[in-house]
Amino acid sequence: MTQPVHSVLFDSNADSNAYYNQQAASGGDNLQFYSSSYGDNYNASPSYYGNAPPGPPANMQSGNNFDYSRSPGSFWSAFGTGGFDDEPPLMEELGVNFQHIRAKSMAVLNPFKPVPSNIMDDADMAGPLLFILMFGVFLRITGKSHFGYIYGVGVLGMVSIFLILNMMSQTGIDWSRTASVLGYCLLPMVMLSGFSVVLQLGSAIGFILSVVSILWCTFSSSGMFTSVLHMNEQRFLVAYPVGLFYACFALMTVF
Repeated sequence: MTQPVHSVLFDSNADSNAYYNQQAASGGDNLQFYSSSYGDNYNASPSYYGNAPPGPPANMQSGNNFDYSRSPGSFWSAFGTGGFDDEPPLMEELGVNFQHIRAKSMAVLNPFKPVPSNIMDDADMAGPLLFILMFGVFLRITGKSHFGYIYGVGVLGMVSIFLILNMMSQTGIDWSRTASVLGYCLLPMVMLSGFSVVLQLGSAIGFILSVVSILWCTFSSSGMFTSVLHMNEQRFLVAYPVGLFYACFALMTVF
């Protein structure tokens, strides 16, 4: 039963004494607090942190022993050194294979060794670009800035030889393989440009070295072209335009 509300300040003393006597008779512990359902509703409602996301794994909390490469597709895979599980190496994605570059360079340096017919299956351009850059740098050291001539002669010669080989052969060859063979076989000419840094090629020794370099480049490239295109009977016909191509680079080196 609800007790009447009395004002202690404004009611009379008699009413106040009656009110306190009534409270004392009902028991000292019977405090009339307002019963609210706020606590029950709060306990019954789901907690905000009830479905909180799980914390970091234990190996990540302990220090720097967390293996970021074990979680493919995660954010840390882009910054870790492991990468994805099925991701190829960076050099393979860029088309750079040092084993192939070494094998083709050795085939050029040893032109008397039989050239396998599948040596230009990949037709990478990393080696030719490296040799052309080295050729231009050596000429620049000697005071000859022929980068424009190297680019012009290289592109024009590659297109011309590409057209000639496709007219001569039945199977044909694409431009990337043509450029790859011509670029790799430029290695003896790169060596000649390296000699020009310490030697004067205007002398008789320079003339001999230039002729040897032209013959070396021509013999190597014609051997690769005839091996890939199966044109062994037409090697001298292939060697003639290729020899003119490398003679232009020899003229750049000497003069």
